[in-house]
Amino acid sequence: MSNFNNIISDIKKHKALKKEDIKFCFNFILEGKANELEIENFLIGLNDKGITIDDITAGVEVLREKSSKVNIPENAIDTCGTGGDKSGTYNISTAATIVAAGAVCIIAKHGNRALTSKSGSSQVLEELGVKINSSSENILNCIDKSNIGFMYAANHHSAMKYVGPVRQKIKERTIFNLLGPLSNPGNVKKQLIGVFNTKWLNPLAETLKKLGSKHVMLVCGSDGLDEITTTTTTYVAELKNNEIINYEINPEDYGLNKADPSELIGDTPTINAQKILKLLDGEKGAFRNIVILNAAAAIYVFGIAENIKHGVELANKSIDEGRAKSSLEKLIKASNEK
Repeated sequence: MSNFNNIISDIKKHKALKKEDIKFCFNFILEGKANELEIENFLIGLNDKGITIDDITAGVEVLREKSSKVNIPENAIDTCGTGGDKSGTYNISTAATIVAAGAVCIIAKHGNRALTSKSGSSQVLEELGVKINSSSENILNCIDKSNIGFMYAANHHSAMKYVGPVRQKIKERTIFNLLGPLSNPGNVKKQLIGVFNTKWLNPLAETLKKLGSKHVMLVCGSDGLDEITTTTTTYVAELKNNEIINYEINPEDYGLNKADPSELIGDTPTINAQKILKLLDGEKGAFRNIVILNAAAAIYVFGIAENIKHGVELANKSIDEGRAKSSLEKLIKASNEK
């Protein structure tokens, strides 16, 4: 049997590792068998060695195996990001999720509390009145009633409790920033994933290809945002029909003005929630534009829109016709049902 500390020693020597050895390490950690120093050595060692596609695939497989599953509709999409971009923006992907749901996309959103920002998706949804500590049955009821189900990561990945304190302590991004968005408890096959660094776009696309995903857009703004940005260009790796293509998105190509980064800076969950409500009531401006563009991509990946341009049209209609706001109201009501 593999020995955890022997593998850590090999990692520190930058040796090529078998996928089975990495899976052993993840199992060892997520079963509570490793102490905090051992976990720290593993995470920092992987960073120093260089994280590979096999490392990511092994981690995702273990996290999925240990997660509390939700039997979501097969065609559902997840919209989430790696986090860790340290931008402090409004909750863009959460708002985009609501808009996409208003355009009749089925969303199985996987999210958590913020580690490096003031407001994660779960915090802002709670502020809006959504109950996030939901059972699998309630999540499915929410999807049925509102087109959105929110899966709070801590409820479905309880083994992550062994890693949390170490991640907080070492204050640097680790492989777990990459694993989270790939470990949806509903095993979605369609995703819009924001990534904190362009170097991870293709490795994550390759990982999801190995894991059987059908249609995924991985995006990273050249400003470092883990969203499709409107301040500048966004780099994309798109997995579709088992092929990966790379291209760029410019907001002006879709009739959206470029934003100043300061226009997108958020604050507390309360302030960010208020911004989402204003958006759903029709407020124009930089926040609406970036939400529209991200919602458009989600609508395209889900399969309703032929392309992102068509997605922009549908996203605008979702807001202007009140359907996005209606989806949120239905989500709030359904999530609080006994």
